[in-house]
Amino acid sequence: MSETELGKFLRARRGQSSPGELGLPAGTGRRRTPGLRREELAALAGVSIDYYTRLERGKETRPSPAVIDALASALRLDEEEHAFLRELAVQAARRAPEPRPMPSRAVRPSVRLLLESVRPCPAYVYGRTNDVLAANLGGLRLLHGMSDWPPRQRNTIRYTFLHPTARDLWPDWEQKARACVGHLRAVAGTDPDAPDLAALIGELMVKSPDFGRMWERYDVRTVGPGQKTFRHPVVGTMTLAHEVLQINGTSGQRATIYLAEPGTPDHDKMQLLDLAGFADAGPGPGALMGEEAHQDR
Repeated sequence: MSETELGKFLRARRGQSSPGELGLPAGTGRRRTPGLRREELAALAGVSIDYYTRLERGKETRPSPAVIDALASALRLDEEEHAFLRELAVQAARRAPEPRPMPSRAVRPSVRLLLESVRPCPAYVYGRTNDVLAANLGGLRLLHGMSDWPPRQRNTIRYTFLHPTARDLWPDWEQKARACVGHLRAVAGTDPDAPDLAALIGELMVKSPDFGRMWERYDVRTVGPGQKTFRHPVVGTMTLAHEVLQINGTSGQRATIYLAEPGTPDHDKMQLLDLAGFADAGPGPGALMGEEAHQDR
């Protein structure tokens, strides 16, 4: 039996755990690998070393909820990571999962109207793997140079790792990139065999060593509200809050809207981004929000 994603996750997080942080004695002798030994994690979780080894190697695929909870506690996983571990256990126990249909990329007219109604706030509609399915003009221009790519290629995670301007756009690029990878890990936990997910991950593994390094950490994060600082080459540095809205009746579509308090310098820069006729913005939102975006792929 081949190794499961559950086993890969456990091995990765075991390697990142410090014995000292978990209250274990340092012991004697040199460790061949960093992190916890299998026997140490098994002892912390209250399972036999043989059982844990079989679990990590994919030979045991039906751990009980109690075992999963014990492993999560031993590894000190947070709530999101714990939920992800449970989902991996479900996937490991599923002998022959039926492939899910590709999610629709069509964006409802009312959602497109929403994007226009919030201008000058930059706004997007994303698919589950962060394909940009629709955007208003400010949204397309916020990610500087995104419009250089054809609509089918526009994906914020691909942009983060592969576009030449991305590392300058985000002062905290490493943190932004880790969040992108954590989101993909969360998606992989619910639908690991999805063709769109596999294609994106495969491309990034080949083209970005940084993505490969972060992917092997098995960090898990879901998308939520917050704020981001953009070092935009045209309007300058601005910090914008953002809200994420799940779109009902779709397969994982969500809208992200960036905001700033009216009357602030950040809001003024946001307005400039929406109004200025940047040559790099390409054909504008029509190309992204036109008939092509309605087509299922």
